[in-house]
Amino acid sequence: MAQPSPLGELPPSYTPQTRTIAPQILAGSLKAPLWLRAYFQGLLFSLGCGIQRHCGKVLFLGLLAFGALALGLRVAVIETDLEQLWVEVGSRVSQELNYTKEKLGEEAAYTSQMLIQTARQEGENILTPEALGLHLQAALTASKVQVSLYGKSWDLNKICYKSGVPLIENGMIERMIEKLFPCVILTPLDCFWEGAKLQGGSAYLPGRPDIQWTNLDPEQLLEELGPFASLEGFRELLDKAQVGQAYVGRPCLHPDDLHCPPSAPNHHSRQAPNVAQELSGGCHGFSHKFMHWQEELLLGGMARDPQGQLLRAEALQSTFLLMSPRQLYEHFRGDYQTHDIGWSEEQASTVLQAWQRRFVQLAQEALPENSSQQIHAFSSTTLDDILHAFSEVSAARVVGGYLLMLAYACVTMLRWDCAQSQGAVGLAGVLLVALAVASGLGLCALLGITFNAATTQVLPFLALGIGVDDIFLLAHAFTEAPPGAPLQERTGECLQRTGTSVTLTSINNMVAFFMAALVPIPALRAFSLQAAIVVGCNFAAVMLVFPAILSLDLRRRHCQRLDVLCCFSSPCSARVIQILPQELGDRTVPVGIAHLTTTVQAFTHCEASSQHVVTILPPQAHLVSPPSDPLGSELFSPGGSTRDLLGQEEETRQKAACKSLPCARWTLAHFARYQFAPLLLQSHTKAMVLVLFGALLGLSLYGATLVQDGLALTDVVPRGTKEHAFLSAQLRYFSLYEVALVTQGGFDYAHSQRALFDLHQRFSSLKAVLPPPATQAPRTWLHYYRNWLQGIQAAFDQDWASGRITRYSYRNGSEDGALAYKLLIQTGDAQEPLNFSQLTTRKLVDKEGLIPPELFYVGLTVWVSSDPLGLAASQANFYPPPPEWLHDKYDTTGENLRIPPAQPLEFAQFPFLLRGLQKTADFVEAIEGARAACAEAGQAGVHAYPSGSPFLFWEQYLGLRHCFLLAVCILLVCTFLVCALLLLNPWTAGLIVLVLAMVTMELFGIMGFLGIKLSAIPVVILVASVGIGVEFTVHVALGFLTTQGSRNLRAARALEHTFTPVTDGAISTFLGLLMLAGSNFDFIVRYFFVVLTVLTLLGLLHGLVLLPVLLSILGPPPEVVQMYKESPKVLSPPAPQEGGLRAHKI
Repeated sequence: MAQPSPLGELPPSYTPQTRTIAPQILAGSLKAPLWLRAYFQGLLFSLGCGIQRHCGKVLFLGLLAFGALALGLRVAVIETDLEQLWVEVGSRVSQELNYTKEKLGEEAAYTSQMLIQTARQEGENILTPEALGLHLQAALTASKVQVSLYGKSWDLNKICYKSGVPLIENGMIERMIEKLFPCVILTPLDCFWEGAKLQGGSAYLPGRPDIQWTNLDPEQLLEELGPFASLEGFRELLDKAQVGQAYVGRPCLHPDDLHCPPSAPNHHSRQAPNVAQELSGGCHGFSHKFMHWQEELLLGGMARDPQGQLLRAEALQSTFLLMSPRQLYEHFRGDYQTHDIGWSEEQASTVLQAWQRRFVQLAQEALPENSSQQIHAFSSTTLDDILHAFSEVSAARVVGGYLLMLAYACVTMLRWDCAQSQGAVGLAGVLLVALAVASGLGLCALLGITFNAATTQVLPFLALGIGVDDIFLLAHAFTEAPPGAPLQERTGECLQRTGTSVTLTSINNMVAFFMAALVPIPALRAFSLQAAIVVGCNFAAVMLVFPAILSLDLRRRHCQRLDVLCCFSSPCSARVIQILPQELGDRTVPVGIAHLTTTVQAFTHCEASSQHVVTILPPQAHLVSPPSDPLGSELFSPGGSTRDLLGQEEETRQKAACKSLPCARWTLAHFARYQFAPLLLQSHTKAMVLVLFGALLGLSLYGATLVQDGLALTDVVPRGTKEHAFLSAQLRYFSLYEVALVTQGGFDYAHSQRALFDLHQRFSSLKAVLPPPATQAPRTWLHYYRNWLQGIQAAFDQDWASGRITRYSYRNGSEDGALAYKLLIQTGDAQEPLNFSQLTTRKLVDKEGLIPPELFYVGLTVWVSSDPLGLAASQANFYPPPPEWLHDKYDTTGENLRIPPAQPLEFAQFPFLLRGLQKTADFVEAIEGARAACAEAGQAGVHAYPSGSPFLFWEQYLGLRHCFLLAVCILLVCTFLVCALLLLNPWTAGLIVLVLAMVTMELFGIMGFLGIKLSAIPVVILVASVGIGVEFTVHVALGFLTTQGSRNLRAARALEHTFTPVTDGAISTFLGLLMLAGSNFDFIVRYFFVVLTVLTLLGLLHGLVLLPVLLSILGPPPEVVQMYKESPKVLSPPAPQEGGLRAHKI
């Protein structure tokens, strides 16, 4: 087989007739870069020739390999867990989250289901008995939800979260309390007796009606049970919790209700309560001390008078707390109700999800359509359902997108000349890209890279648009191969001419997506890696399998068979026309173009005193006078090499041609040559282009200042849905977030109490932290623990003073006094654990408000066992959990006096509420303040960190812009290096990188004008824009670099030969993205379709307008220059005339 020509880039007028003398010309007249690229193109030529010889085998093996990889999609895993998708990899937040899960397990203590009520008329006051009545109707409907699963009925009372159920020694009373103990429901209805209607628990006692919270007076019940059971401890527990009369002592919202209890303050007056006054300051659950719901949790859009008195509100919120799946499983494990169904945690999760979906459905349907109020319902399952729907693959859109691309590829490659048409090639190319995309995703699945919404919703269309670009480039180059090229080398010639461009764009795209993986968000890192792998598979398919398809199509064309319907012969195939043989390098120049027709035999001569090689051109040429040309013959003389490089010169060949319509003769290349390039490269047009693009860059710099950080959940959920309405109302009225300040192990809690109190104080003073009411103590375990100790110390002091407790007995004392007695005699010494002399010489809490270190862990055991309501209200979540210990005042044995100390704490937390977090800047400010407080505590030896959704999902914004800038800078440097290495021309690489930087900057600025916020998703697109932009610039730059003549001439020729594939590539990319516009999620439309469409438009404008202008002004010199040198053996050529031809007869 003949060796590949290293002169594929030389102008046709100077291509030697034989390849054997080519190295002599290269040795002296071409630069080292061309040597290296000639070697690379030689490899591509050999690859193409080899593929053409074995096209059938290559096609079969390629399809087999890609098909096998595509089967990996069967093991693909779609991730929908927000924490797994959105928490930064390897960040401190990730480490803290892992620490929390290690100590507490995978799940939170409870899940929230929420109801928000707003008036249909915006701004209307909702603090009226009528509005509260509608809220009661919706909440009551939702609370009565029952689902039947596994042959059992599940209602709210079975699955709700109950805070601090006490342990009672009397078994009958304990079972009754367990049935009656209320669910935790944060609702404004708790300010009224009607709040009891939401509690579904009931109990039965002989001789009286069913006991429910609507008729339960705890004080009266204890009096009735007193003669039958010893309930002194339980009575003290209720007194400490300030239960009182519970709900029956609260005003009735509707005093005319027949069941309104006589103990209600407005029962006799029958007057409706002042709703605003009753809700002022918040509401309470059944315990006034431990269950206080602040106003901000219940009311939204509040307005007050100058004295701070609540006047009106625009929204109400009720929150139902359910157990987590693990808690529900543990609660019913071994229970008689589940012993016959193989109870498991998965079943518990299914029960909760079914109940939550039914809850949301019934709550939304609770009020009639013509009601003045509207109910918005939401649950944790609703969010999971949204994420699952967001991650589902839309088969209709995928099929529609690929059919649209098939139609475009087929139509653009069809020709009236049936034997030259490539419609089937277009169809096969698109199908090949589709298979490459599937194989790339299958490979990702086999590598264990999880899929997410970006993978399923965006990547198939983006990869299709990018992958088809190279299909168009190879197909265009293949049809316009040199007529003298042997048939068996046509595929090699095609790869030789286009392989460099395809390699350059593909490598840059892969590098871009790999750089985008620097963004440490798992979902987007996975998306970037998957995109890079898919681009790699596309590259392999285009360079290995598609040339085999072209080779098969070449056989069809050689046999003069119809396109697509290749079984039929072309109607033009019967025509017989004599075609003169052509030598390599000869060509017929199209009529109507200024040209010099010449037959050349080149010789080289090297002067001893010079490194230049002189090419001797014997006078065997004749000049054909050109017609009028827009820019003159200088701009379009046929001495350029871009036609050989990209193979897109429109030629009039002496061959059979079917008659075509007149409009079919117009092509994009024709437009670029005769209309676009002459206009663009005029001096005044260049100046206008530079001014306009400079103005665009200036506007973009201003737009960049408008870009805000953030990505709200409302941007992800489809607009017009009930879920979007809820999230919008929540963001507007109830922008509250539950967070916790977690203290770790590694320090001594007993000796660090002052530092813990200081840490709590610093955190409480943050602007975003919702302060507790002035009448309520801080809601933390250390405060509750200390206050409880002070309470039993006071009881002990009173019993000691009255003589009910002595040094030797505490049986006559109170329950609290006996507990204090046992704690006061503890020494903390395992050898001598008790010392009775300490009863009067020590206190459980010293004058500074600190607990004696030796009592700290012993007292913790007692408090956890004796004050379940306080422990539950504190949300301490101790790890390791203190041991269980039951107090019996009447057991005076020595063992009962010994209290096991709790193990040193490794995990505890202080709960807080953050308010007023509307914008990302608010979140960032709160996060920075919390981190600063933890850093100060760290200097005092306390290891702590903040926990909660604001820190999980918003901390990324602390360093997002730095990460974005770093990734873009690294990528631009990598792009420069890749272009410089493959083009072997740093000058050209620098211009490409300059244009790409402008594209990225302008895209960022346009995002600001469009109101698109900066989050990790736009950052990935902005980083990837550098690689995608290479598709629009490198072809033009490469064409300019390898063409001879003046800068204007080379820029015009580069435009002529790249305009068609670049435009086709842009259209194909847009068609690939077009299906994103039909997504149900506005997020996909705004953040992917709009941004990527703007990127495609910017890339097209910069690649075909700005870059040619820059090249015509600042472009590098050509790689191939025809050298003339005075010599005794060579005559000097005449100086070229202004506007005349560059090649002259010698």
